[in-house]
Amino acid sequence: MGPFVLGAVEVGEPARDLVLLEGSRLIVAVSVMGTALRFPAAGLRHVLRPVLILLVVVMPLAAVISGAAALTLGLPLAVAALVGATLSPTDPVLAGSIVSGKPAERDLPERLRHTLSVESGINDGLALPLVGVALAVVLPATSPGPEAGRLAREVLAGIAIGAVGGALAALGVRVATKDDDLEPGPNLVLTVLLAVAVLGLGRAAATDGILGVFVAGTVYNAMVTGDEREPQQHIDEAVNRYLSLPLFFFLGVVLPWREWAAFGAPALAFVALVLVLRRLPVVLALARPAALPASEAAFLGWFGPMGASSIFYIAHSVDKGVTDPAFFAAGTLAVAASVLAFGLTSSPGRRLYARSGAPAEDEAAGARTIGRWSVGPGRRASSR
Repeated sequence: MGPFVLGAVEVGEPARDLVLLEGSRLIVAVSVMGTALRFPAAGLRHVLRPVLILLVVVMPLAAVISGAAALTLGLPLAVAALVGATLSPTDPVLAGSIVSGKPAERDLPERLRHTLSVESGINDGLALPLVGVALAVVLPATSPGPEAGRLAREVLAGIAIGAVGGALAALGVRVATKDDDLEPGPNLVLTVLLAVAVLGLGRAAATDGILGVFVAGTVYNAMVTGDEREPQQHIDEAVNRYLSLPLFFFLGVVLPWREWAAFGAPALAFVALVLVLRRLPVVLALARPAALPASEAAFLGWFGPMGASSIFYIAHSVDKGVTDPAFFAAGTLAVAASVLAFGLTSSPGRRLYARSGAPAEDEAAGARTIGRWSVGPGRRASSR
């Protein structure tokens, strides 16, 4: 539909940047809310260890590896580092399509699905400091030292706003449903509105709104019953799926094919390096400290897609003043390749995992590990 084939839709750069920025911001916010509601909040402690390693070790290394791969395109070191930072988070939109739904529930163990969900929900907000520090290096008007302090305040303030917002929403639901005063319709869309509200408050307060939305969803999840959470989670998942289609359609319209062609053969090397090295070898190397069976580590290592969250940080960087067209071209090239690669391999990969007999073995291994975390040695605990 774009200018290089049918020419039916042509978009100027200012409109392109605005739509990508605000569209991806909204979609990621709704997506992380659905992620926060997908599993009972009490189960977070069971996946705490692998999630912490994925966030604290794997995500920064993914930024470094992706940035190093971007150097093959001839980008300056600072711009390559910014590309790596924007590609570091796991996208909750694409990850949600891998771990939600009946086929995923049938073929993948709950602990694996929960780990990927929580990681993709949290690291979208935690990528902000990585992107912010890289921006401070790229843009001459900013300094990395003060910028790091400002970003830390944004993250902490975002967490606080999300926690308060989620608690107030949950208390409101408790009061409204005590005497059946809340109609089913408003009750179902409440968490979508909560996501938008926390995102807006985060924008107004210049905080990390996306992380705030995930915190709000987690607090809300912890304070309401499963009867409230599960229908709302399904509505959030549906809204997320329908909202993501226009964003990816629009991305397809504005893809910078000319700049991609200008990269030449290094573009193929860049894509291969990012897809293969960004995450998989790191997760496999850390499988033991993360208490992950080999099959789970391989699955988590491969299925760490780049999508709407990376689009958001690319557009955010452009909005902050990054004008090098090679930056936008490199970032969107990796996102497009990721959507294609993970879209083609998600269902075959899930079926291969199921046929390998790994789900039952991994669930049992997870139960043994969870037992050690939750009740200590010498006592039995269930896998839940």
